[in-house]
Amino acid sequence: MSKEKFIKLVSQAVPLPIENIDTDQIIPARFLKATTREGFGDNLFRDWRYDSDNQPIAGFALNDSRYSGKILVAGKNFGCGSSREHAAWAIHDYGFKVVVSSFFADIFKNNALNNAVLPLVVSDAFLKELLDTLQANPSTEVIVDLENQTISFNNKKESFDINAYKKTCLINGYDDIDYLLSLNKEIKEYDLAHS
Repeated sequence: MSKEKFIKLVSQAVPLPIENIDTDQIIPARFLKATTREGFGDNLFRDWRYDSDNQPIAGFALNDSRYSGKILVAGKNFGCGSSREHAAWAIHDYGFKVVVSSFFADIFKNNALNNAVLPLVVSDAFLKELLDTLQANPSTEVIVDLENQTISFNNKKESFDINAYKKTCLINGYDDIDYLLSLNKEIKEYDLAHS
């Protein structure tokens, strides 16, 4: 999967202040029949975005023209439920590069990182303030500085943790294979020194 380099992102954000969003809500099971990663964004949060007549549900954040951007800000415990990687595919295919929450399910977190989506963990207090700010002022810009591991909006800033290996991959646009290929010279030198 070809990925863009991610060093710093400045974007508006979409607030989704719902806790315990599971992977079946992110991408319902009936849409898991495809064999490629493309097209899943069309069905992201499908049952929340559209009614039974396939009409957009007014008031849902992704249908609200006031909200846009590459950052999704969600309630606590995002990505719980089944381990389907399709949830990360849907988020990425829709155009989100970052999901902000105060807690992520471990499997979702790893799937997101493997699919060039940054699951960014913030404190409960920071999350609440960010959600409140976005709902009051949808044009608020959020800055995610991966290199320095900070997220900020207005005059608020918080640091976040990320696995050093995954950080390197995101900054360079690598998947696991690309990362190994980037070490080709070092691997050959090690092999020569130990043969």
